[in-house]
Amino acid sequence: MEKTCCCAPAAEEKTGEPRLRQRTPEEYKKLCNRLSRIEGQIRGIRRMLDESAYCPDILTQAAAANAALNAFSRELLSQHIRSCVVNDLQEGKDETVDELLDTLQKLMR
Repeated sequence: MEKTCCCAPAAEEKTGEPRLRQRTPEEYKKLCNRLSRIEGQIRGIRRMLDESAYCPDILTQAAAANAALNAFSRELLSQHIRSCVVNDLQEGKDETVDELLDTLQKLMR
């Protein structure tokens, strides 16, 4: 696996610069494909609403879109842990654990 890392300042460094992450072309393509499918699902839900579809049918599709977005988040989190978090910990940046825990709290709301 190609090693990638976060090109971001440490958590305590407030530089005002956007935090960036270099992704492999495979990672990028996988994430973009997931988002494209989710966008299609959302457009489909909108179309169902425009066509006055039955409420439970719309809700079923909304639940599917939520599940797809959750799958996207899990994939992105997995990539983040395997690259950014591991690299930061190897470099002694223990504050990354706190950042990860904060992120997990936000995802679990």
